[in-house]
Amino acid sequence: MVQRFPTIGLIGKQGDPGVAGTAGALRALLEERGHTVLFDEGFADSPGATATHGRDELAQRADLIVVIGGDGTLLSAARSLAGHDVPMVGVNLGRLGFLVDISPREITERIGEILAGHYVEERRFLLRMEVVRAGAPIMQSDALNDVVLHKGCVARMLEFDTRVDGRDLYTQRSDGLIVATPTGSTAYALSGGGPILHPALDAIVLVPICPHTLSNRPIVVSASSEIRIVVRDGHPVPAQITCDGQISVELRNGDEVVIRRRPHPIRLLHTEQHDYFGLLRAKLGWGHTPKNR
Repeated sequence: MVQRFPTIGLIGKQGDPGVAGTAGALRALLEERGHTVLFDEGFADSPGATATHGRDELAQRADLIVVIGGDGTLLSAARSLAGHDVPMVGVNLGRLGFLVDISPREITERIGEILAGHYVEERRFLLRMEVVRAGAPIMQSDALNDVVLHKGCVARMLEFDTRVDGRDLYTQRSDGLIVATPTGSTAYALSGGGPILHPALDAIVLVPICPHTLSNRPIVVSASSEIRIVVRDGHPVPAQITCDGQISVELRNGDEVVIRRRPHPIRLLHTEQHDYFGLLRAKLGWGHTPKNR
């Protein structure tokens, strides 16, 4: 029988004391089953991690990546591994765990199922964000959850124009705008009053943050759309653009933010028992399905 995922990489949340113990137990389990285990460079100070590897090398050598931490850890891993076509599975040491859905107490059973081939695979797209200043791109970044235009610490509104596929959508005065993937629709966009998009949808949602005009509502557009946001000239409020809440750049008046779907999706593995609607019920407190159904 051909062994599935002979080489497995481990990525963990840096600075979390619970990660080293979980990673050590997982390493013992995997090596006992004959797998080669590679550690991300974030484990450099962890006992037992005899050698560590950068993300590119890890993605090139590993057949599967196990991410240990919370959703934020997986967001970071997704951005760095996108394009390598290596599948990922998440072990949840965080709070919500929409993306990392295996609990530490279930590692032996659930990881064993995945290694035996009993899993389902999702492909989730990322957004590519580019900042254009005076006609020239100055930076770009990816986001699995969302790209967010927001103000700094000043209690005043931003003013900006939004275009979709070259057509004017609106000129808006608000605290900002969330541009989210279906993955990110259960994050900041949900808190901002946006809809939940099923992960299988090929769509992007735009959610205004506290708009001055109450008729500015969330809108869902095709994932193939190009979204352009321009901070209006002469506006005194400093603006920032943030990807997944982890990468941020300050904008100047007149800067243009261009957002498109990234060509290469990530591959996310779940056990066969994975139930997206059950996950929503559990994480959002929607109650339980009666047992007699």
